[in-house]
Amino acid sequence: MEGKGCFGNFFEKAKPYIAMICLQFGYAGMNIITKVSLNRGMSHYVLVVYRHAFATAVIAPFAIVLERKVRPKITFKIFMQLFVLGLLGPVIDQNFYYAGLKFTSPTFSCAMSNMLPAMTFVMAVICRMEKVDMKKLRCQAKVVGTVVTVGGAMLMTVYKGHVINMFWSQYIHPNKSYDPVPTTQVDADKDWVKGSILLIIATFAWASFFILQAITLRKYTAQLSLTALVCFMGTLQSIVVTLVMEHRPHAWAIGFDMNLLAAAYAGIVSSSIAYYVQGLVMQKRGPVFVTAFSPLMMIIVAIMGSFILAEKIYTGGILGAVLIVIGLYSVLWGKYKEYKEKESEEILDPVKDGNQNIGMVEDIEANNVLVHRESRMSIPAVAISAPMTHPPMLALEAPKA
Repeated sequence: MEGKGCFGNFFEKAKPYIAMICLQFGYAGMNIITKVSLNRGMSHYVLVVYRHAFATAVIAPFAIVLERKVRPKITFKIFMQLFVLGLLGPVIDQNFYYAGLKFTSPTFSCAMSNMLPAMTFVMAVICRMEKVDMKKLRCQAKVVGTVVTVGGAMLMTVYKGHVINMFWSQYIHPNKSYDPVPTTQVDADKDWVKGSILLIIATFAWASFFILQAITLRKYTAQLSLTALVCFMGTLQSIVVTLVMEHRPHAWAIGFDMNLLAAAYAGIVSSSIAYYVQGLVMQKRGPVFVTAFSPLMMIIVAIMGSFILAEKIYTGGILGAVLIVIGLYSVLWGKYKEYKEKESEEILDPVKDGNQNIGMVEDIEANNVLVHRESRMSIPAVAISAPMTHPPMLALEAPKA
């Protein structure tokens, strides 16, 4: 029984870590599938619309049934927060991210997204959701880990180094490439810079989405309903943006092909499931903990890209990945220490209250004993002085019975 209890306690503590690691695999698959779909000509505006339409259709029934009794009322303030969440996540973040992904590569896009923990940490400090006391080791670990993570991501983009030929690369797609038709070197460099700027804007919007989501969950605690409403808002807003930006009627056409798979996978895994799981973990550990796992996605994409897209892996990518992992664990260590401190404080508060209650009970018991002793001392005097037919000893024993 003790073994089961220990395992259950370990699993309970490990659930946030397992959930976030699984999400990174889901995000990595989305990057690979989406890159193939965009290179085949799908509009990223249309992809965002279909993605959130799928997400709304999947998550809404669960929200309606499971949270019908616990769903809070939507005030005007909450409605505006939902509107901005739909604008930040589905519209700004994903449209800019897909555009940047189209101009660059999945591994590069994921590397640029590794600025997310740093942006989220800084914004959380500004919004007073994170406290930084540089005298404490855990705060130093979070700051240093954030800087190292960003440094590793930047190293991947600036320094390439020699190509590392994996033994499976020559056997997987040796003569086939999923990259778009190459242009001149000048145009390619311009597209690379343009894609980098778009990815930075997308990452900033993503960090803002996490902060606002954490704030909204304080008042609107129904996670499934919040996810469904954000996806629905994002769908409506994306339709408006697509009608303005995309003037080709055939761009809306979709069949049983890679485009449908990209929209369905991104909608079900990367939107509905991801938003819900992130909300649950965020309520327990905060937005910085959620974003601290994003560097893992880059490593997964680099490995998957070499298998599926025959992407080349460079020495700079390996060195940057090592730095990112070091920074990631530094941030997580700081968050773990902070979590343990909060846990100990929550345990100490009831103990203090309990000690105060015990002291009060002891005082009451002492007073009762004193009163009882005084009463026993006063009883014999009354009994002896009173005229009674029985001997005085019987009068003394009567109160004891």
